[in-house]
Amino acid sequence: MIRSAVTISLVNEARGGPFVYWDDLAGSMRKAAALGYHAVEIFAPAPDAVSPALLKPLLEETKLSVAAVGTGAGWVKHKLSLTSPDESIRRRAIEFIQSMIDFGGPYGAPAIIGSMQGRHGDGVTPEQTRDWLRAALDQLGEDARRYNIPLIYEPLNRYETNLTNTMAAGVDLLQSLQTDNVRLLADLFHMNIEESDIAAGILAGGRFIGHVHFVDSNRRPVGNGHMQYGPIISALHDIGYTGYVSAEAFPWPNSDAAAEQTMRAYQYWLRADG
Repeated sequence: MIRSAVTISLVNEARGGPFVYWDDLAGSMRKAAALGYHAVEIFAPAPDAVSPALLKPLLEETKLSVAAVGTGAGWVKHKLSLTSPDESIRRRAIEFIQSMIDFGGPYGAPAIIGSMQGRHGDGVTPEQTRDWLRAALDQLGEDARRYNIPLIYEPLNRYETNLTNTMAAGVDLLQSLQTDNVRLLADLFHMNIEESDIAAGILAGGRFIGHVHFVDSNRRPVGNGHMQYGPIISALHDIGYTGYVSAEAFPWPNSDAAAEQTMRAYQYWLRADG
């Protein structure tokens, strides 16, 4: 069964970004549950921004799960990168992600590494940058294993990173690691830019795909762009994917409408999953 999730951002510095709900964790979770979502994906400024005393009762009340937790605040708020030329920044980046793994782990929610992967440049060679990235993923993948969850790594489009842009390149990276506890995030928005065929990209990612961002070509909710979902959904079934499809989309035209539209799309394309 492929399950549904919707994003909630609590990071003021990310204002204007592709998150459906904003600021009100409790209210957003109640709305998500009322619409029939299985889970929420939480984008928090720090691990202590959401206390267990708040989140656990909300999960019990709404019957929702936590699909994943984002680490992007490490970049947009703190300017931390796993591939910074500054060793102290790389160390703090690892520590921040470790803290987010510890935040999500008790809820079975993997941490996602996207913007914090950084990029090569500033006098640092691509080879050195990738070595730093591999070392960080090896360490963090094993940190996540303590909670019996994977670490999620997201290939981004060329405008956001010059490290890993496609599912095939992501597979190559994961296969070069010592740890086997890192999975790929297939974000349909990034794939629409970088893959010549999104469905083929899903097939190339295969068993390495551990999370999906369910969004349209213009980063609006599914159904508000020109993406063709039939082949994409077929490819997800072909690889035996049973994780979450999570709405990481602009709140267009507003949060409630975006959440409702994504749920309609989920029910249309994936109702057969239950």
